[in-house]
Amino acid sequence: MNSRKEQLAAFGRLLDIMDELREKCPWDKKQTIESLRHLTIEETYELADAILDNDLEEIKKELGDVLLHIVFYAKIGSEKKAFDIGDVANSISDKLIVRHPHIYGDVTVENEEDVKKNWEQLKLAEGKTSVLEGVPKNLPAIVKASRIQEKVAGVGFDWEAPEQVWEKVQEELTELNEEIKKGDTENTEKEFGDVLFSLINYARFIGVNPENALEKTNKKFINRFQFLEKSAKKEGKNLSEMSLSEMDVHWENSKEFFK
Repeated sequence: MNSRKEQLAAFGRLLDIMDELREKCPWDKKQTIESLRHLTIEETYELADAILDNDLEEIKKELGDVLLHIVFYAKIGSEKKAFDIGDVANSISDKLIVRHPHIYGDVTVENEEDVKKNWEQLKLAEGKTSVLEGVPKNLPAIVKASRIQEKVAGVGFDWEAPEQVWEKVQEELTELNEEIKKGDTENTEKEFGDVLFSLINYARFIGVNPENALEKTNKKFINRFQFLEKSAKKEGKNLSEMSLSEMDVHWENSKEFFK
């Protein structure tokens, strides 16, 4: 591992490279905060994929890509005389100190839940009018639902036990089934949303990250289906030419490799 001196030198090297690219590279010179936005989102998802795959080498590379974007935004900010990388670092450092009074102040906490509650209360004390102000509007729906539930729980608006949440899930499933039987498309959509929201809440109570859980299932399904495609090709067949029962044989075999 690198020493702190070496870490700072490496960061300084990155800043120097950014300065040079911004001055000499036609593509880098052209970029704006707005033009980088969609690329930053893409890099963040690539990092998320590497984390789910537990690929530490890939995580290192993707963190570098995300760090580059942070440095890039800061460089543009300095050109606009708005902020630089020092302001960015100092801003987050100041926030961390203020929001960890149990470390940098005289507040006492018993556990992680106390820390979360203090965090939300401190944000309200900073002038926010709602604990939900910090939830980005453009988050994917599952992630947004998780953050909403975590934040309201931080101020005490929460169920007391997992069993209560599971009862709510079952209640929502019953209501969904009723609307499906009625053939009411609009209400069916609403009730389906309620079911998902309740399941996401239940996931929190049983210690499961719903976004990670669903993405792992996505990856598993992709692997199994591609196994099915390859198996069919070995038999000289296309999936469209196979019966469902024939495909099921290969699907069941795929479960031995992708669990």
